[in-house]
Amino acid sequence: MNRWTAVIAHELLCTMRERLPQVLLAVFVGMVAASAFIGSSARASVTGVYSEAVRQGLTTVPNPFDSLSPLYYARNSVIYIVLIGALLAIVVGVYSTLRDRQARTMDLVLSRDVRPSFYLSAKLAGLGLFTALLLAVSAVISIACISVVAGRIISVDDGARLVGLYAVAWLFILPFLCLGMLAGLYATSVTSALLIPIVVWSVTIFILPLLGTAAHPVSLLNPVASPPAIQSGFFAVTSNLVNPLSLGEHFKHAGALILADPQATGTVTTSIWTILAFAIAACVAVIMTRRGRMRSALHD
Repeated sequence: MNRWTAVIAHELLCTMRERLPQVLLAVFVGMVAASAFIGSSARASVTGVYSEAVRQGLTTVPNPFDSLSPLYYARNSVIYIVLIGALLAIVVGVYSTLRDRQARTMDLVLSRDVRPSFYLSAKLAGLGLFTALLLAVSAVISIACISVVAGRIISVDDGARLVGLYAVAWLFILPFLCLGMLAGLYATSVTSALLIPIVVWSVTIFILPLLGTAAHPVSLLNPVASPPAIQSGFFAVTSNLVNPLSLGEHFKHAGALILADPQATGTVTTSIWTILAFAIAACVAVIMTRRGRMRSALHD
């Protein structure tokens, strides 16, 4: 086993042993599995109301759910990725670098003929592989649950769209993984290492979209991106400034288009390029961390 694969294997093993990531991992996978059944319950409730309206002669329009794609049941997964998936990535990243600083592992590794950029790249590759495996399992579970709810195996096209959603989700999660690693490298205490990236996450996911649109705060939990800002007054000024930084809205927009949501408009290209730019910038920031910073001690 060479140095690269040794670091990757070590990261995978240590990450799976950490308790808090285990809890978040179980919650995330559980919510993805439940997503299809939650959508099915909503459909059953609406269909019951519709059937009663038809029985009483109040409507003659077809049931709106009859024409829905099976991908409808995956819509909630977008929100679970934005909320639980991103937080899981942050915690995994923080624990990875904090673990090394607390155990002084980096001092030992860097005393050898190992470049800091090489070591951090290998750690990032290991954590990236962990999140990729997690999302791959989630995609398989999602396909299976949707097939059960729909009563048939979903089509190849729908399956490809779900795989595409989780591929974009990996790009979306990567910046938050790097944010956690950077917090673990630069923070002076364990508390601040966990708190600071969560604050940054909340600003990115909730505050920036509110500053760039006139949307109601509750709409930010909708799997479709918030509507464009009113082109006058305060929001006309802030929209162009903060919208490119609203990473969560870009992912929701891309996810809605990939899942063929009828409420989504526009093209997926801009959102994916924006997410990719964030991912590349975050990875570069981690890899360029200086040797002295990597070997700094915690204050608690």
